[in-house]
Amino acid sequence: MTGYYKRIHLQQFGEGKLGEDAPELWKKFLDYYGSTMADGELTSREKALIAFGVAVAEACPYCIEAYTNTLLEEGCDQDQIAEAMHVAASMKAGMTLAIGLQSKELSDKLSH
Repeated sequence: MTGYYKRIHLQQFGEGKLGEDAPELWKKFLDYYGSTMADGELTSREKALIAFGVAVAEACPYCIEAYTNTLLEEGCDQDQIAEAMHVAASMKAGMTLAIGLQSKELSDKLSH
């Protein structure tokens, strides 16, 4: 949704507004989310960098704002945040090009 973003929704998400409906499922989501973002084999900082990269690649303004704040709280500077953004962009570009092999394969098949 280009142009749709309400900062209040990010706040409401954090406050658990979606838990008003289907509270059991909301709790399960929070438990899962909390366990995946906690320190484990990767630090919470490393996980936040991954989450930020996904947020940028998927163009989620809510996640971009939330994880930019998280990264700053985790001690990242703007150069590190920018680098994570470029990693996400290059991955997205590579995926776009790789999927183009389907077209090349068909084109090669039909032109021979």
